[in-house]
Amino acid sequence: MENLVKQIDEQIALFTENATLQVAKSNKAAGTRARKAALELSKLLKDFRKASVEASK
Repeated sequence: MENLVKQIDEQIALFTENATLQVAKSNKAAGTRARKAALELSKLLKDFRKASVEASK
């Protein structure tokens, strides 16, 4: 579970960095990277939810 939280933190940082570049500098490539990071983050959060529910049983 610690590894999963670390991966989530990395994806949040990646998303934040690229989303900021897209907004501030109209960087289209950064927008693509931000969307990819958001998609990966979504998957990781679903995995975290499953692991969390399983751990609480």
